[in-house]
Amino acid sequence: MKKRWDIAYKEPLERYDPEMIIDILLRNRGVFNKDAFLSPMHPLDFSSSDFGIDNSQLLEGVKRIKVAIQKKESIVVYADYDADGVTAGAIMWEAIHNLGGKVMPYIPHRVEEGYGLSHIGIDAIKRLYDVDLIVTVDHGITAKEKVEYAASLGIDVLITDHHAKPEDLPDTTIIHTTKTSGAGVAWFVAKHLLSDTLDDTSFRFVMNDFLTLASLGIVADLLPLIDINRSFVVHGLPLIAKSSRPGIQAMLVESGIHTADIGPYHISYIIAPRLNALGRLDHAMDALRLLCTKDKRRSHELAKRLGTINKERQDMTLETTNDAVDKVRSMNEDKKVLILADEKYNPGIIGLAAGKLVETFYRPSIVIAKGETVSKASARSIPGFNIIEGLREARSLFLELGGHPMAAGFSIETSKISAFQEFFEEYVQRFLSDELCIPSLAIDMELPMRYVTKELYQAIQQLAPFGVGNPSPIFCSRNVHVRDMKQVGADGKHLKFKISHDKSDRPLNAIWFEMGKQIRAPGIQESIRSIAYSIEETEWENSTSLEVKVKDMI
Repeated sequence: MKKRWDIAYKEPLERYDPEMIIDILLRNRGVFNKDAFLSPMHPLDFSSSDFGIDNSQLLEGVKRIKVAIQKKESIVVYADYDADGVTAGAIMWEAIHNLGGKVMPYIPHRVEEGYGLSHIGIDAIKRLYDVDLIVTVDHGITAKEKVEYAASLGIDVLITDHHAKPEDLPDTTIIHTTKTSGAGVAWFVAKHLLSDTLDDTSFRFVMNDFLTLASLGIVADLLPLIDINRSFVVHGLPLIAKSSRPGIQAMLVESGIHTADIGPYHISYIIAPRLNALGRLDHAMDALRLLCTKDKRRSHELAKRLGTINKERQDMTLETTNDAVDKVRSMNEDKKVLILADEKYNPGIIGLAAGKLVETFYRPSIVIAKGETVSKASARSIPGFNIIEGLREARSLFLELGGHPMAAGFSIETSKISAFQEFFEEYVQRFLSDELCIPSLAIDMELPMRYVTKELYQAIQQLAPFGVGNPSPIFCSRNVHVRDMKQVGADGKHLKFKISHDKSDRPLNAIWFEMGKQIRAPGIQESIRSIAYSIEETEWENSTSLEVKVKDMI
Protein backbone atom coordinates (compact mmCIF):
# COMPACT_ATOMS: atom_id res chain seq x y z
CA MET A 1 0.00 0.00 0.00
CA LYS A 2 1.39 3.37 -1.03
CA LYS A 3 2.35 5.55 1.91
CA ARG A 4 2.88 9.27 2.34
CA TRP A 5 6.07 10.09 4.21
CA ASP A 6 5.44 12.73 6.87
CA ILE A 7 8.86 13.91 8.02
CA ALA A 8 8.58 15.88 11.26
CA TYR A 9 12.03 17.51 11.18
CA LYS A 10 13.12 18.47 7.68
CA GLU A 11 16.28 20.49 8.34
CA PRO A 12 19.58 18.85 7.28
CA LEU A 13 21.95 17.91 10.09
CA GLU A 14 25.11 19.97 9.98
CA ARG A 15 27.09 17.50 12.10
CA TYR A 16 26.74 14.18 13.86
CA ASP A 17 25.57 14.85 17.43
CA PRO A 18 23.50 12.16 19.20
CA GLU A 19 22.28 14.58 21.88
CA MET A 20 21.07 17.02 19.22
CA ILE A 21 19.20 14.13 17.59
CA ILE A 22 17.61 13.24 20.95
CA ASP A 23 16.45 16.85 21.36
CA ILE A 24 14.83 16.71 17.92
CA LEU A 25 13.10 13.41 18.75
CA LEU A 26 11.70 14.87 21.97
CA ARG A 27 10.37 17.96 20.21
CA ASN A 28 8.72 15.70 17.63
CA ARG A 29 6.84 14.07 20.53
CA GLY A 30 5.76 17.38 21.99
CA VAL A 31 8.20 17.07 24.88
CA PHE A 32 9.89 20.28 25.97
CA ASN A 33 10.99 19.30 29.48
CA LYS A 34 13.81 16.90 28.67
CA ASP A 35 14.80 16.13 32.25
CA ALA A 36 11.22 15.33 33.30
CA PHE A 37 10.82 12.97 30.36
CA LEU A 38 14.13 11.16 30.74
CA SER A 39 13.78 10.90 34.53
CA PRO A 40 10.02 10.92 35.22
CA MET A 41 8.96 11.32 38.83
CA HIS A 42 7.05 8.58 40.61
CA PRO A 43 3.26 8.64 40.14
CA LEU A 44 2.88 9.06 43.92
CA ASP A 45 4.24 12.58 43.51
CA PHE A 46 1.53 13.70 41.08
CA SER A 47 -1.42 15.83 42.23
CA SER A 48 -5.06 15.80 41.15
CA SER A 49 -4.39 18.67 38.75
CA ASP A 50 -1.51 16.70 37.19
CA PHE A 51 -3.96 13.88 36.57
CA GLY A 52 -6.62 16.26 35.29
CA ILE A 53 -9.00 15.10 38.03
CA ASP A 54 -11.42 17.44 39.80
CA ASN A 55 -10.07 17.39 43.37
CA SER A 56 -13.43 18.18 44.97
CA GLN A 57 -15.02 15.21 43.19
CA LEU A 58 -12.06 13.01 44.20
CA LEU A 59 -12.40 13.95 47.89
CA GLU A 60 -16.16 13.49 47.77
CA GLY A 61 -15.79 10.06 46.18
CA VAL A 62 -13.11 8.91 48.63
CA LYS A 63 -15.25 10.14 51.54
CA ARG A 64 -18.27 8.18 50.25
CA ILE A 65 -16.23 4.96 50.08
CA LYS A 66 -14.87 5.46 53.59
CA VAL A 67 -18.36 6.10 54.97
CA ALA A 68 -19.54 2.88 53.31
CA ILE A 69 -16.63 1.00 54.90
CA GLN A 70 -17.33 2.45 58.34
CA LYS A 71 -21.05 1.67 58.16
CA LYS A 72 -20.42 -1.85 56.80
CA GLU A 73 -22.46 -1.06 53.73
CA SER A 74 -22.41 -3.51 50.83
CA ILE A 75 -20.02 -2.21 48.14
CA VAL A 76 -19.63 -3.60 44.63
CA VAL A 77 -16.70 -2.67 42.38
CA TYR A 78 -18.30 -2.87 38.93
CA ALA A 79 -15.48 -3.33 36.39
CA ASP A 80 -15.18 -3.56 32.62
CA TYR A 81 -14.29 -6.87 30.97
CA ASP A 82 -11.11 -5.82 29.13
CA ALA A 83 -7.52 -5.83 30.45
CA ASP A 84 -7.72 -2.21 31.61
CA GLY A 85 -11.03 -2.82 33.35
CA VAL A 86 -9.85 -6.03 35.01
CA THR A 87 -6.64 -4.44 36.35
CA ALA A 88 -8.64 -1.39 37.49
CA GLY A 89 -11.13 -3.69 39.20
CA ALA A 90 -8.35 -5.57 40.98
CA ILE A 91 -6.82 -2.33 42.28
CA MET A 92 -10.10 -0.85 43.50
CA TRP A 93 -11.42 -4.09 45.03
CA GLU A 94 -8.17 -4.80 46.89
CA ALA A 95 -7.86 -1.20 48.16
CA ILE A 96 -11.36 -1.25 49.65
CA HIS A 97 -10.96 -4.82 50.91
CA ASN A 98 -7.67 -3.91 52.61
CA LEU A 99 -9.53 -1.22 54.55
CA GLY A 100 -12.03 -3.76 55.84
CA GLY A 101 -14.77 -2.94 53.37
CA LYS A 102 -17.64 -5.32 52.75
CA VAL A 103 -16.88 -5.36 49.03
CA MET A 104 -17.34 -7.69 46.07
CA PRO A 105 -16.09 -7.37 42.48
CA TYR A 106 -18.50 -7.66 39.56
CA ILE A 107 -17.80 -7.86 35.83
CA PRO A 108 -20.68 -7.99 33.33
CA HIS A 109 -20.97 -10.68 30.68
CA ARG A 110 -20.16 -9.10 27.31
CA VAL A 111 -22.95 -10.83 25.38
CA GLU A 112 -25.67 -11.17 28.02
CA GLU A 113 -25.23 -7.75 29.67
CA GLY A 114 -23.08 -5.67 27.37
CA TYR A 115 -20.61 -2.92 28.20
CA GLY A 116 -20.85 -0.99 31.45
CA LEU A 117 -23.76 -0.59 33.81
CA SER A 118 -26.97 -2.29 32.75
CA HIS A 119 -30.38 -3.00 34.23
CA ILE A 120 -29.50 -6.70 34.22
CA GLY A 121 -26.23 -6.10 36.07
CA ILE A 122 -27.72 -3.72 38.61
CA ASP A 123 -30.58 -6.13 39.32
CA ALA A 124 -28.08 -8.99 39.70
CA ILE A 125 -25.88 -7.26 42.27
CA LYS A 126 -28.96 -6.00 44.14
CA ARG A 127 -30.17 -9.59 44.38
CA LEU A 128 -26.77 -11.14 45.14
CA TYR A 129 -25.26 -8.58 47.49
CA ASP A 130 -28.07 -6.19 48.47
CA VAL A 131 -25.66 -3.49 47.32
CA ASP A 132 -25.62 0.02 48.81
CA LEU A 133 -22.76 1.54 46.78
CA ILE A 134 -21.53 0.76 43.27
CA VAL A 135 -18.03 1.96 42.37
CA THR A 136 -17.52 1.78 38.61
CA VAL A 137 -14.04 1.40 37.17
CA ASP A 138 -13.19 2.03 33.50
CA HIS A 139 -16.79 2.90 32.61
CA GLY A 140 -19.86 4.78 33.78
CA ILE A 141 -19.38 8.24 32.28
CA THR A 142 -22.18 7.63 29.73
CA ALA A 143 -24.49 5.73 32.11
CA LYS A 144 -26.86 8.57 33.10
CA GLU A 145 -30.05 6.51 32.80
CA LYS A 146 -28.47 3.49 34.56
CA VAL A 147 -27.35 5.67 37.47
CA GLU A 148 -30.92 6.95 37.76
CA TYR A 149 -32.20 3.38 37.75
CA ALA A 150 -29.77 2.41 40.51
CA ALA A 151 -30.87 5.42 42.55
CA SER A 152 -34.49 4.32 42.20
CA LEU A 153 -33.46 1.08 43.96
CA GLY A 154 -31.70 2.99 46.75
CA ILE A 155 -28.19 2.37 45.38
CA ASP A 156 -25.54 5.09 45.24
CA VAL A 157 -23.12 5.09 42.30
CA LEU A 158 -19.59 6.50 42.30
CA ILE A 159 -18.11 6.70 38.80
CA THR A 160 -14.39 6.41 38.06
CA ASP A 161 -13.72 6.53 34.32
CA HIS A 162 -11.45 7.84 31.58
CA HIS A 163 -13.65 7.65 28.49
CA ALA A 164 -14.85 10.71 26.57
CA LYS A 165 -17.52 12.70 28.40
CA PRO A 166 -20.98 12.89 26.84
CA GLU A 167 -22.95 16.13 26.82
CA ASP A 168 -25.36 14.86 29.48
CA LEU A 169 -23.45 13.55 32.50
CA PRO A 170 -24.82 11.18 35.16
CA ASP A 171 -26.08 12.97 38.26
CA THR A 172 -23.59 11.55 40.74
CA THR A 173 -19.99 11.91 41.94
CA ILE A 174 -17.60 11.42 39.02
CA ILE A 175 -13.82 10.93 39.27
CA HIS A 176 -12.72 11.36 35.68
CA THR A 177 -9.79 12.18 33.45
CA THR A 178 -8.75 11.35 29.91
CA LYS A 179 -5.03 11.59 30.73
CA THR A 180 -4.69 7.98 31.82
CA SER A 181 -6.52 4.66 31.71
CA GLY A 182 -9.20 3.18 33.94
CA ALA A 183 -6.48 1.40 35.91
CA GLY A 184 -4.58 4.68 36.27
CA VAL A 185 -7.68 6.38 37.69
CA ALA A 186 -8.31 3.45 40.06
CA TRP A 187 -4.69 3.63 41.21
CA PHE A 188 -5.03 7.34 42.02
CA VAL A 189 -8.25 6.77 43.97
CA ALA A 190 -6.57 3.90 45.87
CA LYS A 191 -3.70 6.23 46.73
CA HIS A 192 -6.10 8.63 48.44
CA LEU A 193 -8.02 5.84 50.12
CA LEU A 194 -4.90 4.33 51.70
CA SER A 195 -2.59 7.32 52.26
CA ASP A 196 -3.81 8.13 55.77
CA THR A 197 -4.39 4.55 56.95
CA LEU A 198 -0.99 2.88 56.37
CA ASP A 199 2.50 3.73 57.56
CA ASP A 200 4.80 5.12 54.88
CA THR A 201 6.67 1.84 54.23
CA SER A 202 3.49 -0.22 53.92
CA PHE A 203 1.82 2.46 51.84
CA ARG A 204 4.65 2.58 49.30
CA PHE A 205 4.80 -1.22 49.13
CA VAL A 206 1.07 -1.51 48.40
CA MET A 207 1.04 1.33 45.89
CA ASN A 208 4.03 -0.11 44.02
CA ASP A 209 2.22 -3.45 43.96
CA PHE A 210 -0.81 -1.70 42.47
CA LEU A 211 1.56 0.10 40.09
CA THR A 212 2.31 -3.19 38.33
CA LEU A 213 -1.41 -3.58 37.60
CA ALA A 214 -1.87 0.05 36.58
CA SER A 215 1.06 0.03 34.16
CA LEU A 216 -0.26 -3.19 32.64
CA GLY A 217 -3.72 -1.65 32.15
CA ILE A 218 -2.32 1.56 30.66
CA VAL A 219 -0.24 -0.25 28.04
CA ALA A 220 -3.03 -2.74 27.28
CA ASP A 221 -5.50 0.11 26.67
CA LEU A 222 -3.11 1.80 24.20
CA LEU A 223 -2.75 5.04 26.16
CA PRO A 224 -0.01 7.44 24.97
CA LEU A 225 3.16 6.68 26.92
CA ILE A 226 3.96 10.29 27.74
CA ASP A 227 3.39 12.55 30.75
CA ILE A 228 1.69 10.64 33.61
CA ASN A 229 1.47 7.40 31.69
CA ARG A 230 5.21 7.45 31.05
CA SER A 231 5.74 7.73 34.80
CA PHE A 232 3.50 4.72 35.34
CA VAL A 233 5.30 2.52 32.82
CA VAL A 234 8.85 3.64 33.67
CA HIS A 235 8.28 2.88 37.37
CA GLY A 236 5.75 0.07 36.98
CA LEU A 237 6.90 -2.21 34.15
CA PRO A 238 10.23 -3.18 35.81
CA LEU A 239 8.22 -4.40 38.82
CA ILE A 240 6.10 -6.89 36.84
CA ALA A 241 8.78 -9.60 36.55
CA LYS A 242 9.48 -9.24 40.30
CA SER A 243 5.82 -9.16 41.32
CA SER A 244 4.84 -11.16 44.39
CA ARG A 245 1.43 -11.86 42.82
CA PRO A 246 1.21 -15.60 42.03
CA GLY A 247 -1.17 -14.85 39.15
CA ILE A 248 1.28 -12.59 37.36
CA GLN A 249 4.12 -15.06 37.82
CA ALA A 250 1.93 -17.92 36.57
CA MET A 251 0.91 -15.88 33.53
CA LEU A 252 4.54 -15.13 32.69
CA VAL A 253 5.41 -18.83 32.91
CA GLU A 254 2.37 -19.95 30.88
CA SER A 255 3.01 -17.39 28.15
CA GLY A 256 6.73 -18.16 27.90
CA ILE A 257 8.05 -14.77 29.02
CA HIS A 258 11.47 -15.44 30.55
CA THR A 259 13.01 -11.99 30.46
CA ALA A 260 13.19 -9.65 33.42
CA ASP A 261 13.01 -6.73 31.00
CA ILE A 262 9.26 -6.69 30.35
CA GLY A 263 8.20 -3.89 28.02
CA PRO A 264 5.13 -2.65 26.16
CA TYR A 265 5.55 -5.35 23.50
CA HIS A 266 5.16 -8.17 26.06
CA ILE A 267 2.07 -6.47 27.52
CA SER A 268 0.40 -5.60 24.21
CA TYR A 269 0.99 -8.87 22.34
CA ILE A 270 1.33 -11.56 25.00
CA ILE A 271 -0.18 -10.64 28.39
CA ALA A 272 -3.09 -8.32 27.50
CA PRO A 273 -4.58 -10.68 24.88
CA ARG A 274 -4.79 -13.38 27.54
CA LEU A 275 -6.56 -11.08 30.00
CA ASN A 276 -8.88 -9.88 27.22
CA ALA A 277 -9.69 -13.34 25.86
CA LEU A 278 -11.98 -14.41 28.70
CA GLY A 279 -14.04 -11.24 28.42
CA ARG A 280 -14.36 -11.79 24.68
CA LEU A 281 -15.44 -15.43 24.65
CA ASP A 282 -16.55 -16.34 28.17
CA HIS A 283 -16.56 -14.28 31.39
CA ALA A 284 -13.74 -12.05 32.58
CA MET A 285 -14.11 -12.82 36.29
CA ASP A 286 -11.44 -15.52 36.12
CA ALA A 287 -8.98 -12.94 34.76
CA LEU A 288 -9.61 -10.82 37.85
CA ARG A 289 -9.32 -13.89 40.07
CA LEU A 290 -5.95 -14.66 38.47
CA LEU A 291 -4.61 -11.20 39.31
CA CYS A 292 -5.88 -11.30 42.91
CA THR A 293 -5.38 -14.91 44.02
CA LYS A 294 -2.75 -15.73 46.63
CA ASP A 295 -2.95 -19.48 45.90
CA LYS A 296 -0.06 -20.62 43.66
CA ARG A 297 -1.78 -23.81 42.54
CA ARG A 298 -4.95 -21.91 41.68
CA SER A 299 -2.93 -19.27 39.83
CA HIS A 300 -1.41 -21.86 37.49
CA GLU A 301 -4.84 -23.38 36.81
CA LEU A 302 -6.24 -19.97 35.93
CA ALA A 303 -3.22 -18.97 33.83
CA LYS A 304 -3.57 -22.20 31.83
CA ARG A 305 -7.28 -21.49 31.32
CA LEU A 306 -6.48 -18.00 30.01
CA GLY A 307 -3.95 -19.47 27.59
CA THR A 308 -6.44 -22.03 26.29
CA ILE A 309 -9.20 -19.45 25.80
CA ASN A 310 -6.74 -17.09 24.12
CA LYS A 311 -5.81 -19.79 21.58
CA GLU A 312 -9.50 -20.27 20.84
CA ARG A 313 -9.85 -16.51 20.46
CA GLN A 314 -6.94 -16.41 18.01
CA ASP A 315 -8.55 -19.09 15.83
CA MET A 316 -11.94 -17.35 15.83
CA THR A 317 -10.35 -14.00 15.09
CA LEU A 318 -8.49 -15.38 12.09
CA GLU A 319 -11.69 -16.92 10.70
CA THR A 320 -13.70 -13.72 11.20
CA THR A 321 -11.07 -11.34 9.86
CA ASN A 322 -10.50 -13.49 6.76
CA ASP A 323 -14.24 -13.45 6.11
CA ALA A 324 -14.45 -9.68 6.62
CA VAL A 325 -11.43 -8.99 4.39
CA ASP A 326 -12.88 -11.22 1.66
CA LYS A 327 -16.21 -9.39 1.86
CA VAL A 328 -14.52 -6.01 1.41
CA ARG A 329 -12.43 -7.23 -1.51
CA SER A 330 -15.58 -8.47 -3.23
CA MET A 331 -17.17 -5.00 -3.09
CA ASN A 332 -17.43 -3.19 -6.39
CA GLU A 333 -16.77 0.27 -4.95
CA ASP A 334 -14.11 1.93 -2.85
CA LYS A 335 -15.95 3.26 0.19
CA LYS A 336 -14.52 5.67 2.73
CA VAL A 337 -15.94 3.64 5.63
CA LEU A 338 -16.29 -0.12 5.82
CA ILE A 339 -19.43 -1.41 7.56
CA LEU A 340 -19.96 -5.17 7.73
CA ALA A 341 -22.68 -7.10 9.54
CA ASP A 342 -23.11 -10.85 9.88
CA GLU A 343 -25.03 -13.26 12.09
CA LYS A 344 -21.99 -15.55 12.48
CA TYR A 345 -19.68 -12.88 13.91
CA ASN A 346 -18.95 -13.26 17.63
CA PRO A 347 -19.48 -10.01 19.59
CA GLY A 348 -16.30 -10.68 21.53
CA ILE A 349 -13.94 -10.44 18.56
CA ILE A 350 -15.58 -7.90 16.25
CA GLY A 351 -13.27 -5.17 17.58
CA LEU A 352 -10.25 -7.22 16.52
CA ALA A 353 -11.81 -7.76 13.09
CA ALA A 354 -12.48 -4.03 12.72
CA GLY A 355 -8.86 -3.33 13.59
CA LYS A 356 -7.70 -5.79 10.94
CA LEU A 357 -9.86 -4.06 8.32
CA VAL A 358 -8.27 -0.71 9.21
CA GLU A 359 -4.82 -2.27 9.00
CA THR A 360 -5.56 -3.87 5.61
CA PHE A 361 -7.59 -1.18 3.83
CA TYR A 362 -6.84 2.00 5.83
CA ARG A 363 -10.47 3.01 6.21
CA PRO A 364 -12.59 3.59 9.33
CA SER A 365 -14.22 0.22 9.91
CA ILE A 366 -17.29 -1.01 11.78
CA VAL A 367 -18.01 -4.70 12.28
CA ILE A 368 -21.45 -5.70 13.55
CA ALA A 369 -22.43 -8.99 15.17
CA LYS A 370 -26.05 -9.28 14.08
CA GLY A 371 -28.52 -10.55 16.62
CA GLU A 372 -32.15 -11.48 16.13
CA THR A 373 -33.41 -8.19 17.58
CA VAL A 374 -30.32 -6.39 18.95
CA SER A 375 -26.85 -6.22 17.37
CA LYS A 376 -23.45 -5.28 18.83
CA ALA A 377 -20.86 -3.26 16.91
CA SER A 378 -17.22 -2.29 17.27
CA ALA A 379 -15.67 0.61 15.37
CA ARG A 380 -12.02 1.48 14.69
CA SER A 381 -10.75 4.60 12.98
CA ILE A 382 -7.72 6.08 11.22
CA PRO A 383 -5.69 9.08 12.43
CA GLY A 384 -7.48 12.35 11.79
CA PHE A 385 -11.05 11.01 11.86
CA ASN A 386 -12.82 11.16 15.25
CA ILE A 387 -15.14 8.18 15.06
CA ILE A 388 -16.95 8.69 18.38
CA GLU A 389 -17.78 12.24 17.34
CA GLY A 390 -19.24 10.95 14.08
CA LEU A 391 -21.22 8.18 15.74
CA ARG A 392 -22.76 10.66 18.15
CA GLU A 393 -24.42 12.27 15.15
CA ALA A 394 -26.39 9.04 14.82
CA ARG A 395 -27.03 8.58 18.54
CA SER A 396 -30.80 8.45 18.07
CA LEU A 397 -30.36 5.11 16.28
CA PHE A 398 -28.41 3.44 19.11
CA LEU A 399 -29.37 1.70 22.31
CA GLU A 400 -25.87 2.22 23.79
CA LEU A 401 -22.80 4.14 22.61
CA GLY A 402 -19.36 4.81 24.03
CA GLY A 403 -15.70 5.04 23.16
CA HIS A 404 -12.74 7.16 22.07
CA PRO A 405 -11.83 9.14 18.93
CA MET A 406 -10.05 6.04 17.55
CA ALA A 407 -12.28 3.24 18.88
CA ALA A 408 -15.93 2.92 19.85
CA GLY A 409 -18.71 0.45 20.38
CA PHE A 410 -22.47 0.53 20.22
CA SER A 411 -25.58 -1.61 20.32
CA ILE A 412 -28.40 -1.10 17.87
CA GLU A 413 -31.73 -2.66 16.99
CA THR A 414 -31.03 -5.02 14.11
CA SER A 415 -33.82 -3.47 12.07
CA LYS A 416 -31.99 -0.13 12.14
CA ILE A 417 -28.62 -1.32 10.79
CA SER A 418 -29.44 -0.36 7.18
CA ALA A 419 -30.56 3.13 8.22
CA PHE A 420 -27.37 3.57 10.25
CA GLN A 421 -25.17 2.37 7.37
CA GLU A 422 -26.81 4.77 4.92
CA PHE A 423 -26.46 7.70 7.33
CA PHE A 424 -22.89 6.99 8.38
CA GLU A 425 -21.54 6.34 4.90
CA GLU A 426 -22.90 9.74 3.85
CA TYR A 427 -21.46 11.38 7.00
CA VAL A 428 -17.98 9.93 6.41
CA GLN A 429 -18.10 10.91 2.74
CA ARG A 430 -18.60 14.53 3.81
CA PHE A 431 -16.14 14.73 6.70
CA LEU A 432 -13.28 12.36 5.79
CA SER A 433 -10.97 13.96 3.22
CA ASP A 434 -9.27 12.02 0.44
CA GLU A 435 -5.88 13.00 1.85
CA LEU A 436 -6.61 11.32 5.20
CA CYS A 437 -7.43 8.09 3.35
CA ILE A 438 -3.80 7.77 2.24
CA PRO A 439 -1.80 6.03 4.98
CA SER A 440 1.06 8.11 6.26
CA LEU A 441 4.35 6.99 7.74
CA ALA A 442 5.45 9.28 10.55
CA ILE A 443 9.20 9.80 10.18
CA ASP A 444 11.15 11.70 12.78
CA MET A 445 13.92 13.05 10.58
CA GLU A 446 16.24 12.44 7.68
CA LEU A 447 19.52 10.88 8.74
CA PRO A 448 22.60 10.04 6.65
CA MET A 449 23.10 6.29 6.89
CA ARG A 450 26.65 6.74 8.15
CA TYR A 451 25.21 8.33 11.32
CA VAL A 452 23.56 5.05 12.33
CA THR A 453 25.96 4.02 15.08
CA LYS A 454 25.88 2.14 18.38
CA GLU A 455 26.40 5.47 20.12
CA LEU A 456 23.18 6.79 18.56
CA TYR A 457 21.30 3.57 19.37
CA GLN A 458 22.33 3.80 23.03
CA ALA A 459 21.31 7.47 23.18
CA ILE A 460 17.89 6.61 21.74
CA GLN A 461 17.32 4.03 24.48
CA GLN A 462 16.99 6.93 26.94
CA LEU A 463 13.53 7.50 25.43
CA ALA A 464 12.30 3.94 26.13
CA PRO A 465 9.88 2.36 26.85
CA PHE A 466 8.39 2.92 23.40
CA GLY A 467 4.73 2.59 22.55
CA VAL A 468 1.69 4.62 21.59
CA GLY A 469 2.50 8.35 21.76
CA ASN A 470 6.21 7.62 22.10
CA PRO A 471 7.02 5.31 19.17
CA SER A 472 10.43 3.91 18.47
CA PRO A 473 12.11 6.63 16.34
CA ILE A 474 11.86 6.24 12.59
CA PHE A 475 14.47 7.78 10.32
CA CYS A 476 14.85 8.00 6.57
CA SER A 477 18.02 7.96 4.50
CA ARG A 478 18.39 9.01 0.85
CA ASN A 479 20.73 7.84 -1.89
CA VAL A 480 21.42 4.53 -0.19
CA HIS A 481 23.26 1.53 -1.61
CA VAL A 482 21.57 -1.89 -1.26
CA ARG A 483 23.13 -5.30 -1.94
CA ASP A 484 22.82 -9.00 -1.12
CA MET A 485 19.02 -8.86 -1.12
CA LYS A 486 17.36 -12.22 -0.39
CA GLN A 487 14.19 -13.77 0.96
CA VAL A 488 14.40 -15.37 4.42
CA GLY A 489 12.07 -17.03 6.91
CA ALA A 490 9.30 -19.56 6.37
CA ASP A 491 8.26 -19.54 2.70
CA GLY A 492 10.61 -16.59 2.12
CA LYS A 493 8.13 -14.19 3.75
CA HIS A 494 10.77 -11.66 4.89
CA LEU A 495 13.35 -9.65 2.97
CA LYS A 496 16.93 -9.33 4.17
CA PHE A 497 19.77 -7.28 2.69
CA LYS A 498 22.75 -5.06 3.44
CA ILE A 499 22.59 -1.29 3.20
CA SER A 500 25.08 1.57 3.32
CA HIS A 501 25.43 5.20 2.32
CA ASP A 502 27.70 4.21 -0.57
CA LYS A 503 29.68 1.20 -1.68
CA SER A 504 32.77 2.16 0.32
CA ASP A 505 30.95 2.40 3.69
CA ARG A 506 30.64 -0.56 6.03
CA PRO A 507 27.13 -1.93 5.47
CA LEU A 508 24.42 -2.55 8.06
CA ASN A 509 22.12 -5.54 8.09
CA ALA A 510 18.52 -4.72 7.22
CA ILE A 511 15.28 -6.68 7.53
CA TRP A 512 11.85 -5.93 6.06
CA PHE A 513 9.24 -8.19 7.62
CA GLU A 514 6.37 -9.65 5.58
CA MET A 515 7.76 -8.23 2.31
CA GLY A 516 9.69 -11.19 0.93
CA LYS A 517 6.99 -12.19 -1.55
CA GLN A 518 5.99 -8.61 -2.32
CA ILE A 519 9.26 -7.58 -3.94
CA ARG A 520 10.31 -9.92 -6.74
CA ALA A 521 10.71 -7.53 -9.65
CA PRO A 522 14.02 -7.84 -11.55
CA GLY A 523 16.39 -5.01 -10.73
CA ILE A 524 14.54 -3.96 -7.56
CA GLN A 525 17.77 -3.97 -5.56
CA GLU A 526 19.39 -1.41 -7.86
CA SER A 527 16.29 0.79 -8.03
CA ILE A 528 15.99 1.51 -4.29
CA ARG A 529 16.83 5.15 -3.57
CA SER A 530 15.43 5.97 -0.11
CA ILE A 531 14.59 3.93 2.95
CA ALA A 532 12.59 4.53 6.16
CA TYR A 533 13.60 2.46 9.18
CA SER A 534 14.06 2.09 12.91
CA ILE A 535 17.35 1.13 14.53
CA GLU A 536 17.50 -2.15 16.44
CA GLU A 537 20.16 -4.17 18.19
CA THR A 538 20.41 -7.92 17.62
CA GLU A 539 22.31 -10.50 19.63
CA TRP A 540 24.08 -13.50 18.15
CA GLU A 541 26.54 -15.83 19.93
CA ASN A 542 27.10 -13.39 22.83
CA SER A 543 27.79 -10.40 20.60
CA THR A 544 25.53 -7.59 19.52
CA SER A 545 25.25 -5.69 16.27
CA LEU A 546 23.05 -2.99 14.79
CA GLU A 547 20.27 -3.79 12.36
CA VAL A 548 17.80 -1.51 10.64
CA LYS A 549 14.16 -2.61 10.59
CA VAL A 550 12.69 -1.33 7.33
CA LYS A 551 9.29 0.43 7.36
CA ASP A 552 9.11 1.57 3.74
CA MET A 553 11.18 2.19 0.60
CA ILE A 554 11.17 4.45 -2.41
